[in-house]
Amino acid sequence: MEENHHRFRPTWVEVSLASIAHNTRAFAAVARAKGVGLIAVVKADGYGHGALETAKTALAHGAQVLAVALPEEGAVLREHGIEAPILVMGAYVPGTVQAYQQYSLMATISDFDQLKAAAAEARSGRLAVHLKVDTGMGRLGVLPQHALALAQKAKETGNLEVVGVYSHLATADEVDDSFACHQIAVFEDILSDLEKHHVLPPMRHILNTAGLLRFDAGRTTMARVGLGLYGLYPAPHLKGLIELRPALTWKSRVATVKRVPAGTGVSYGQVYHTPKETTLATIPVGYADGFRRGLSGRAHVLIGGKKRPVLGRICMDQTIVDVGDDAVAPGDEVVLIGQQGNERIDADDWARWLDTINYEIICGVSARVPRVYR
Repeated sequence: MEENHHRFRPTWVEVSLASIAHNTRAFAAVARAKGVGLIAVVKADGYGHGALETAKTALAHGAQVLAVALPEEGAVLREHGIEAPILVMGAYVPGTVQAYQQYSLMATISDFDQLKAAAAEARSGRLAVHLKVDTGMGRLGVLPQHALALAQKAKETGNLEVVGVYSHLATADEVDDSFACHQIAVFEDILSDLEKHHVLPPMRHILNTAGLLRFDAGRTTMARVGLGLYGLYPAPHLKGLIELRPALTWKSRVATVKRVPAGTGVSYGQVYHTPKETTLATIPVGYADGFRRGLSGRAHVLIGGKKRPVLGRICMDQTIVDVGDDAVAPGDEVVLIGQQGNERIDADDWARWLDTINYEIICGVSARVPRVYR
């Protein structure tokens, strides 16, 4: 696809569908070896990569089910022709049953009040649901001792079809796997209890990206993979377990170049002054695009195959970098995330500069930055 697709401002994200395909195949192979199916997590607009294109690619290369956070996200996929099963992982909100039924979405029921509301609202038709159990995350889900009662009450409603039960691992990416193993053991006990009382649903999942790589599947039948689909690792120590390819590259182009003397103040607040004569390049990207203000004075970008430091405070729409004495001209390519020449800047680098996680970086690329699929 030609770069003039970006129209006016030369700032864009390139998404490699080949990389997403490769990553999906890699996780699908791991899942098959463990006897489980693959759920592709495409919430938050595919972790910033584009939910629709990611979903199509994942389904074509080994995923059987999709997962989103909101019914609105599922509706968009349906409106664009996606027919695969879609699980909404956010808690069921009373009054929304019409959206679930209209778009054939599976709802998450995580407490008895949600169960009561969903059963009452679904009277005119069946509603497929997954029950959520809190095995230690402390977020959504009933406590383990209430899982059986939730499943039994759901069955008694007559119009809720319990097709799944799941939980979420809180520490699957930690070096110490003891708590994750505890959660898995608790979940296995729940599954045994449900089976004993004849309410065990067909879809059972607790393993996430890190969990699928590290733990046995037990009696689960599915695994959910999110971050890994996009070529990123939940933790550095997992990099040796599977070969992934980052799918996102963020680019821009130099807008202006100017030579300035020593002592020149740069950007808002004049918190930075050039220690010597140098060349400043301004690039048309800022915190409104997801190039976070917290990166000011910490981040680098790539221009001419070299890492160039960000100077002063990042603005809403513009950022200033130091290119020293090198010959840089307006229109030269800038890489914010990705590779240029022999140098590379990853979402993990941003996460280190901001003291956060790579998930937040890729999800934070603004919708006003065009996505181009290659």
